[in-house]
Amino acid sequence: MKEPKIILETERLRLRSWLDSDRDLFREINADPKVMEFFPFRRSHEEADAFLTRLNDTITETGLGFYALELKETREPMGFCGLSLANMPEIFPAETVEIGWRLATRFWGHGYVTEAARALLDFAFDKKHLDAIVSFAVTDNHRSTAVMKRLGLHRVASLDFDHPRVPDTHPHLKPHVVYAVTRDEWLLQRQKAGQPR
Repeated sequence: MKEPKIILETERLRLRSWLDSDRDLFREINADPKVMEFFPFRRSHEEADAFLTRLNDTITETGLGFYALELKETREPMGFCGLSLANMPEIFPAETVEIGWRLATRFWGHGYVTEAARALLDFAFDKKHLDAIVSFAVTDNHRSTAVMKRLGLHRVASLDFDHPRVPDTHPHLKPHVVYAVTRDEWLLQRQKAGQPR
């Protein structure tokens, strides 16, 4: 992989395309039972490598994707946070963009995802001119839904769904809740917080 494409930076973080040197971290988070608690599978090293390549291809082709999340101070990769087409035609219109994240457990609890995701929402609405962003998680994944609430997304219960790609052998992982924010709602939140509109 070439030099990374920097998507954006925050005070502590850098969001960028993936590097070959990120593979060990990416393998780690895709195999960690705590990180993958709400997924019906774990990825082998080969599957994780193939997924990382697909993520980078998507970033190159569309400008959207689950970007590598790096700690600026140490240049250490931590996981990912990004904007991606939801790619769930059974549930959402084709153009629907989701925001999502996944971090190695040693980076949990420091507010990194909230910091990165806030910057990505600014990016989505200011630079990409998107109309709305969704996020979804297994109903019992309270850690993720707490982040969604902190970001100012709100529950859209009418869009809750049973995930079509979760096998029936994992019934507790099928129910998903949906949160969303529109561009106008995000701009209003920023205005109330005293940030530029």
